[in-house]
Amino acid sequence: MSTSTQTSNNAVSNILNQFEAPLTIVARVLLALMFLLAGWGKLTGFSQTVAYIQSVGLPAANVMAAAGMVVELGAGLALVFGFQTQIAALLLAGFTLMASFLFHNFWAAPADQAYVMQLMFLKNIAVTGGLLFVALKSKR
Repeated sequence: MSTSTQTSNNAVSNILNQFEAPLTIVARVLLALMFLLAGWGKLTGFSQTVAYIQSVGLPAANVMAAAGMVVELGAGLALVFGFQTQIAALLLAGFTLMASFLFHNFWAAPADQAYVMQLMFLKNIAVTGGLLFVALKSKR
């Protein structure tokens, strides 16, 4: 590695270290935002959420909608406030992975819907990876 590359890497590391606490909060808020908005949507549009879950043929739609709402709002808020961050991130990661396979199964979608479904699936997989990283690197 060249000296200029090492100097650049050290400068970036120094800046990141200096702003570690605020950047960690920003990162948690940005990850949690998706879940908080979705959880709020389930709360304010519960019957529509139940109907959507039923439309994909899943059983116990009321229970699944309520559980999803609780996980998204509860773990989302925990992630924002840094409360039990590892547990919150793991819950959200598991929830997101499960939702990816249940609701974004692009491999079974009609051709005109497959591309968007694949994007949603891959977005969820990426978010799952980010949440696992949060769980691994979190100090609490």
